[in-house]
Amino acid sequence: MCVAATPPPSNKLTRRGILAGAAALAGTAAAVTPASADPRGGPAGGRGEDRAPRGGNLVVEGGTVLDPATGEVIEDAVVVIKNGVVGAVGARGSVVTPQGVTVLDAHGRWLLPGLVDAHIHLSTAAEARDAVRQGATSARSGSTNFYQDIAVRELARHAPALAPRVKAAGIFVTPDLGDTVLADPDLTPLARLNDGVRSAEALRRVVAVNLARGADVIKTRVNERAGLPEQDPLAQVYSHEQLSEVVAAARRGGKGVLCHSYSEKGCHDAVTAGIRSLEHGAFVGERTLYEMRRRATYFTPTLTAIAGLAESPDPVLAERGRTYLPVLERAVLAAHELGVPIAAGTDSSGGKIRPIGREVELMRAAGLPALDAIRTATTGAARLLGLERTAGRLARGFAGDVIVLDGDPLADVTVLKRPIRVVRAGIAL
Repeated sequence: MCVAATPPPSNKLTRRGILAGAAALAGTAAAVTPASADPRGGPAGGRGEDRAPRGGNLVVEGGTVLDPATGEVIEDAVVVIKNGVVGAVGARGSVVTPQGVTVLDAHGRWLLPGLVDAHIHLSTAAEARDAVRQGATSARSGSTNFYQDIAVRELARHAPALAPRVKAAGIFVTPDLGDTVLADPDLTPLARLNDGVRSAEALRRVVAVNLARGADVIKTRVNERAGLPEQDPLAQVYSHEQLSEVVAAARRGGKGVLCHSYSEKGCHDAVTAGIRSLEHGAFVGERTLYEMRRRATYFTPTLTAIAGLAESPDPVLAERGRTYLPVLERAVLAAHELGVPIAAGTDSSGGKIRPIGREVELMRAAGLPALDAIRTATTGAARLLGLERTAGRLARGFAGDVIVLDGDPLADVTVLKRPIRVVRAGIAL
């Protein structure tokens, strides 16, 4: 059934919804001026990631700073954060420390930039706070059912200590929307479709509604889910042509696509359709990895989620996790050795927010050197999110996000799972 005859989505209506949702999550009904009413943040048409959030002033001194970009280490370092942004980083004596600013003593600790979780599902304010406190100060949503991730993104801009800076995906472009068809009035015509969201018109409509709601990226799938025992993760739900429709619609809006995938054919179809990043990808093959390297397609393996399946009380899921994890570990190492860009993501959801440091631990276990494993949750993931000038490093002009660690992460990456303190935009939590 064609749905194109229905009037297109209304940006004006949904922007009001975004702002209302952000106010509700933040626990405030404060008015928002028209100049900031664009869901992308800042004045209408501006880019939210270029506008520093409301942050604090802080000096972190005495720790050892690791720069993931270069691998360089600065001992007895001083990090100066002003209005939520790093103003200076260097060894003691080389940095002028402002007077009257709160000082966080980090002697004997290691300092890294806040980590980036490139695949997470944040649907509540509590989940957003939990992610930050476990070290994820930036994140990319893997979709939510009712645009909660867009509201979390706005919450972070108004109160950065309460949430990571978020690249929101909105709702999943999937054949069966279920109750998500109620996420926006402009989706309800899709309820008439007997075959679900499969036609070119239906696929374009879901993308269009996401774009109207202010989504930063588009999430779709090529295979069924691994986390549901009744589904076959190797069964393909969208063809190369359908995936190409999603990618083309997203590109017309200036957005990239992340794609849930497992089978080799599904992975190859998704990559050659032009997606920006391949999610999960347990059975991705060599020909697809070469194609990913050629296209600079990112790999977000979500090892944490697959390892979690092995701990499931459901015997089907437990066996699936035990079978898939070693296959995925080999794929991650092969991708790294080929030069495919890799980003860390936990695929956390449902109130069970796992530390992004766990994903780094599993990257290391898969065979990546410690520094390269750390880069998947810092510089690499930041580049995927388009935040390479904001997140992933402690350097002048970057976000004042810091994790304080009780040990050398180059010697033992597991310390990333348990940050001693987290600083978000110059605010020590």
